[in-house]
Amino acid sequence: MKQTKYKTVAPAFGGPFSPECYRQVLEEIYITYTRPDLIHPDPVEFPRRYSDKVDREIAALIASSLAYGRVQQIHRSVERVLSPMEHAPGSFLLSASQDALEELYYDFRHRFTSGRELISFLKGVKRLLIRFGSLEECLAHCIAAQNERNVFKGITAFAENLKEAAGGASSLLASPADGSACKRFFLFLKWMVRHDSVDPGGWTVLLPKDICVPVDTHMHKIGRSLNFTIRKQADLKTVMEITRAFQIISPLDPARYDFALTRFGIRAELEISDLIKRCSDGVSIHHQG
Repeated sequence: MKQTKYKTVAPAFGGPFSPECYRQVLEEIYITYTRPDLIHPDPVEFPRRYSDKVDREIAALIASSLAYGRVQQIHRSVERVLSPMEHAPGSFLLSASQDALEELYYDFRHRFTSGRELISFLKGVKRLLIRFGSLEECLAHCIAAQNERNVFKGITAFAENLKEAAGGASSLLASPADGSACKRFFLFLKWMVRHDSVDPGGWTVLLPKDICVPVDTHMHKIGRSLNFTIRKQADLKTVMEITRAFQIISPLDPARYDFALTRFGIRAELEISDLIKRCSDGVSIHHQG
């Protein structure tokens, strides 16, 4: 049997791997698991409820910022915040007074996040809406302010603006400037920038190629198992290494496989060990084909 030859890439961040081999396997996984019926209980279902772009970005920021802890608790907390806003989070925030926010959310609690912190967070979003009209326009302003038009610096400035407007909100908002993985922030960007049968999209200020892969415990384990990174700590450097590996495989959309891959380890019937075996077997088969 004729052996198919693939160009092997040996990135500085890990061992050699064949992008062509992984691309075929990952595309099969993407097609199989990137489906609306597999979304629940993923919090991406919250921004998907809204057709208006401003409403969607607010719901996405709230849902992603609260996406830490147990899945059931995340759902209860996000529902608790969004329910009073009904079908128009944007209009709600613009018209909500301090007293109204206090009455609704003072006794809110989600793990480390208190009601006071949530109120400060919501007031910060309101400030940015008043100033820019939308969070997307705030991001566009941050990117344009970079003399060299450095998109990542603009994204970082946007994260800093969010934190400053929200008075810190340390348990809800992170920034790449801190060097952390910023999983929830990058998840928010992914939801708003990518558009497929799962991610709702809506923003045009960024392209899918501009965003980082959100790295949580599951994606970190997957990245290490596939030799995309050898780093043991899930920080910003690890995020960059994993993102660069996916950029080799999918240059225009490095976060393309995120939802499908993270079903493994989240859904009870899908184990990460099965995913790793499938990738390893697929690469071996493609090399032998």
